Amino acid sequence: MQDHANVALSDFIEYPQDEMLQRANDFLANTKRRHSIRSFSDRPVPQEIIEACIKTAATAPSGANHQPWHFVAINSLDVKKQIRQAAEDLERSFYEGRAGEEWLDALKPLGTDAQKPYLEHAPWLIAVFSQKKGGIQSEDKNTNYYVHESVGLATGFLIQALHNAGLATLTHTPKPMSFLTDICGRDRDNERPYMLLIAGYPSENASVPEHALVKKPFEEIATIL
Repeated sequence: MQDHANVALSDFIEYPQDEMLQRANDFLANTKRRHSIRSFSDRPVPQEIIEACIKTAATAPSGANHQPWHFVAINSLDVKKQIRQAAEDLERSFYEGRAGEEWLDALKPLGTDAQKPYLEHAPWLIAVFSQKKGGIQSEDKNTNYYVHESVGLATGFLIQALHNAGLATLTHTPKPMSFLTDICGRDRDNERPYMLLIAGYPSENASVPEHALVKKPFEEIATIL
C-alpha cells in the first residue's frame, strides 16, 4: 500500500468537561435563534462577510476531500431580477397544481406562495452547485464521490456561518433549478444547482410562522444506545 503524508494535529483545543457542556449549550441557544424568514431588508452587507462565510462552508468534509461544490455569490440587481423571474415562473406552475394536493397542504401552515420578492430585495443570493467531476486541484477531472452528502454538509456549514455572522437566511429550492446554471454561467455538463440561499438582514416587519417553531422533542429524534 502506498504511503500517504500526514501532518500533526496542532490546532485541536481540549476544554474541561464543564466548559465543554457550557459551550455546547451556548451553541444550542445561539442556533435556536436561527430562523428561515421571507421578508428581508435591502440594507447592504459587505462582500467580505459573505466571502468569509463561504470560506467556512468550504471547510466541510467531503468524499475523498474532492470538495465537489461551487458557490456563486450574487449581489447584482440585474442578476437577482433574472433569478426572481425564472423562479416565480416555476413556482406559479408548482402552486397551480404541479406539486399535488398533499404537498400544498403541507406548505399551507408556512404561508408560502409563488411570489418571491426577497429574491430581488435581499442583498445577497448564494447559488450552491454540486460537481460530478473534479478533485482537489482545479484541473482535476476525477469522479467525485458522495457528492450529495458532501454538498449538503457544506451548505449546512454555510447557513450556520451566515447566522453566526448576524445574518438571516432562507433556503430556496425551485424545481427544476437548471435556470441557475444558465444565469450564473456555470458548466451544464459537470455542475448541477443544489440550493439557493437568500442572506441579509430581516426587514422591520419580518416574522416567523408558528408552525416553523415546532420542533420534535429529543426523544423522537435521537436514541442513546
